[in-house]
Amino acid sequence: MKNLKEIAALFFKLGVIGFGGPAAHIAMMQEEVVDKRGWMSREHFLDLVGATNLIPGPNSTEMAIHTGYHRGGLPGLVIAGLCFILPAVLSTGLLAWVYVTWGTLPALEPFFYGIKPAVIAVILSAVWKLGQKAVKGPLLIGLGILVMVVNLGTGLNEVLLILGGGLLGMVVKQLLQGGGDLKKQWGWWILPGVLSGAGKGVAAISLNGIFLTFLKIGAVLFGSGYVLIAFLEGELVHNLGWLSETQLLDAVAIGQFTPGPVLSTATFIGYLIAGWPGATLATLGIFLPSFVFVLLLNPLVPRLRKSPWTAAFLDAVNVSALGLMAAVTVKLGFGVLGDWRAALIALLAAGVVFSGKKINPAWIIVGGALLGYLLTLL
Repeated sequence: MKNLKEIAALFFKLGVIGFGGPAAHIAMMQEEVVDKRGWMSREHFLDLVGATNLIPGPNSTEMAIHTGYHRGGLPGLVIAGLCFILPAVLSTGLLAWVYVTWGTLPALEPFFYGIKPAVIAVILSAVWKLGQKAVKGPLLIGLGILVMVVNLGTGLNEVLLILGGGLLGMVVKQLLQGGGDLKKQWGWWILPGVLSGAGKGVAAISLNGIFLTFLKIGAVLFGSGYVLIAFLEGELVHNLGWLSETQLLDAVAIGQFTPGPVLSTATFIGYLIAGWPGATLATLGIFLPSFVFVLLLNPLVPRLRKSPWTAAFLDAVNVSALGLMAAVTVKLGFGVLGDWRAALIALLAAGVVFSGKKINPAWIIVGGALLGYLLTLL
């Protein structure tokens, strides 16, 4: 019981102060869990960090779940995950209520005007930074460009693109390198097969449809939390029509103001679609797979690391996710950068995020909001 209280207190605190994205969250966890409390060795902590890259879901949330499981078993797994997520969900839900209640007031419109181009700059920066780690040769460069072009040209389902890209990259790489007998690696095809059957979106708004849509996204969301934007844009804006691109950009901006995982954006969007029931089900749907994957796949991590087929699949999935992020950045840019004011804000925000200085994206968006307000006075 003492362990569970310690787990709850620590991860609730980290959820409250967890600004700065997954890398910052994991750095704080290492300091608290390894350096201060000695709950695990640095080597084991790094092993768990590596494991989060082998399964879908938000890395920092899964690290919280892994740590809770290590310290307190199954109850610790649940408590750590919930306590880390809760502050972000509550603050995002509150901001969603404020947005729906007052967001259309003329006094707020100039601020939201400046937020949108700043968000595009933040997403573009994330694509660039993640690409430096994910792109490991001409094959992956070509695959990422292919996924981006197909998405822009056909609007093909994001789930099919990210999993199809993963499978294509895996097979081509192994064939080029003379990989082992595919039949001996059949077990590694189970994971993408299960994920591709996560569910299909529904055309009409319903609570069941909201839950299944976000459950599907949570089950296939490899890579950065920013990949979420590509999935939301494809599913909710184009396929289902539950959200406008303006609302999507506002939701992403709100997600930057709150601590904790970026996936709490789902809470905001769920509220826009169907109030508090929608917020609750969207949040449950998008985070539930992380709890399940950590519990079920953790014992498989050593085997996953050793398989050249799975390693190639994960590399291809990550670069496919980047291709989707690049595509959605282009789409949103065409919709937002329609006049010189918006273009100026985007250019200045890009200059800041690419300056090399470590600045929290929330401050970039605050600056965009203030600049948007000032420019609308001209």
